[in-house]
Amino acid sequence: MPSLFRFLTVVAVIAGIVYGVVFALANFVNPKPREMTVTIPADKFLKK
Repeated sequence: MPSLFRFLTVVAVIAGIVYGVVFALANFVNPKPREMTVTIPADKFLKK
């Protein structure tokens, strides 16, 4: 049974670290806005 508790503790610590990294990326990293141009071929407008 102690090995089960140790395993669950390790899994909980790893999940906490992953959650912390995702939280930090979501709150502290600001993406740069930039313009985007997409060319659509003329055959996409024709109905078949």
